[in-house]
Amino acid sequence: MRMKDQLAYMIASINRQLEAELEERLRPGGVPIEQYRILEVLDASEPAAMGEIAQQSLIEAPTLTKIVDKMVAEGLVYRAPDPNDRRRVLILTAPGGKALFKRLRGVSTAQEQRIVDLLEGDKAAALRDLLKELIQ
Repeated sequence: MRMKDQLAYMIASINRQLEAELEERLRPGGVPIEQYRILEVLDASEPAAMGEIAQQSLIEAPTLTKIVDKMVAEGLVYRAPDPNDRRRVLILTAPGGKALFKRLRGVSTAQEQRIVDLLEGDKAAALRDLLKELIQ
């Protein structure tokens, strides 16, 4: 089987294509895709521990720490101790991060809608179900 016909290759290719498209759409706002993903995770479930953010945003923990440090310095997020476990640190969205995410939220929504429209009908739901089976 040719490499271009392998499922893993096709999944990796579409991932690269979608990430490049998302980065391009975020560029005018001056927001790296990783920062956007962190804000997206926090919008869905705030506050969140670093481990939760790393898992949901697909960012390795050491890299995440550096990105969060930068976001704290930019006033997008802030750290707070977990009231139930003082050893854990939670990340919350600062007002600047909330405003930024509100302004950019439509970027990923538009990308998702474009994919759904491209696949027509129930194909998008079927693809979502198939990919969920592969994700472990």
